Amino acid sequence: MRRGSEPERATPDLTAEVRALRDEVAQMNAHRFIRLHDSLWKLGLFQLYRGLAFGLGSVLGATLLVAIVIRLLGSIDFIPVLGDWAQQIIDYLNAAATQ
Repeated sequence: MRRGSEPERATPDLTAEVRALRDEVAQMNAHRFIRLHDSLWKLGLFQLYRGLAFGLGSVLGATLLVAIVIRLLGSIDFIPVLGDWAQQIIDYLNAAATQ
């Protein structure tokens, strides 16, 4: 008998596994994430919104962090070196805000 002349019969286990694999692939293709990336325009808008959200979150987070640090620096008047330094920073920021 020649090798490869007769196709091998698929076992029932293999048939069931292939059917399950097809079902999983179909389920993944129907997923919202995959449908969102099927068009270049949809992908571009998604990335734009993602970038805007990241940028806004970064700016708000940095603003909050700087405000907390300045508030803490303003409350340490009792330490001579740090208190003077903190007061200079606060005076500089107040002068810049009034201009």
